[in-house]
Amino acid sequence: MTLKAVLFDFNGVIINDEALHQQLIEQILIEENVRPNPSEYREICLGRSDRACLTDLLNRQGRVVTEDYMNTLIQRKSSRYLTELTSINPLPIYPDVPDALYKFKAAQLKIGLVSGALREEIDIVLERGQLSDDFSVIVSSSDIKTSKPDPEGYLLAVDQLNEQFPNLRLEPSDCLVLEDTPAGITAAKRAGMSVVGVANTYPFHMMQRQANWTVDYLAELEIERIQQVFEGQEPRQTAA
Repeated sequence: MTLKAVLFDFNGVIINDEALHQQLIEQILIEENVRPNPSEYREICLGRSDRACLTDLLNRQGRVVTEDYMNTLIQRKSSRYLTELTSINPLPIYPDVPDALYKFKAAQLKIGLVSGALREEIDIVLERGQLSDDFSVIVSSSDIKTSKPDPEGYLLAVDQLNEQFPNLRLEPSDCLVLEDTPAGITAAKRAGMSVVGVANTYPFHMMQRQANWTVDYLAELEIERIQQVFEGQEPRQTAA
């Protein structure tokens, strides 16, 4: 087994925008005559798509959620998110992301991104952060029908990398995933991938219970050591 690809989550790993997402979701709920519950948001929404988040929050209130109704809410929320981004300068991209990307490219690893965010949201952040060229594939909520912790997005990224690089012969077990939430870690593991838990959103000890490796910051990631684990030169860590 060889490490061939690294797959990034987006919100909470590349950009520090979870507080903005919570603010906008709560604003939507108030407009729909639902009282926001911060602890409920954390339980239901972190690591999941806006569609899954809003659907579950409204279902808990006994609301009937049709596809057209949900599409309207998603569009409203996304429009406000993009507007907010235009007023934020610089964007809150985690400062160690560019260096991590450089290290992965230097190690000749393919790099992808798998997120429940909308593609237009991802694109504007990567473009403004001058990161667009670093990702060979991007899987967004526009490409899949499910949300993390379902593994569909990660499996699709493998398929897309194999289409783009036929000689890669990538298997899920050849991938390393960078995630910041339990939902994301579960999705990656269900896809058959190893995971680095980045303690940006949840405490280190919570990430450590579920991920194969855990770091406080991406800068702490020792890619050479992880490569040795993939090659069987060091014992693989497992979640407690």
